[in-house]
Amino acid sequence: MPIVVTLDEMLVRRKVKSRDLAAHVGITEANLSLLKSGKVKGVRFETLSAICDYLRCQPGDLLTWVPQEGEGSASEGGA
Repeated sequence: MPIVVTLDEMLVRRKVKSRDLAAHVGITEANLSLLKSGKVKGVRFETLSAICDYLRCQPGDLLTWVPQEGEGSASEGGA
């Protein structure tokens, strides 16, 4: 998947433990772990907002897009 979750890096930079973030956001540590590993199909904006609020960051600090080979840009006729 071309979307890479960099939440782990932000947790290290902010010196925050996963369990503290999960408690603040109101999700389980298991679900936070799935999010950190990129094994989720989506994330609610409400959850993303709560994570950004706690970590004092922007959504772009947590998610990056890495094009995969053979993928074109939207200007090349993609969606």
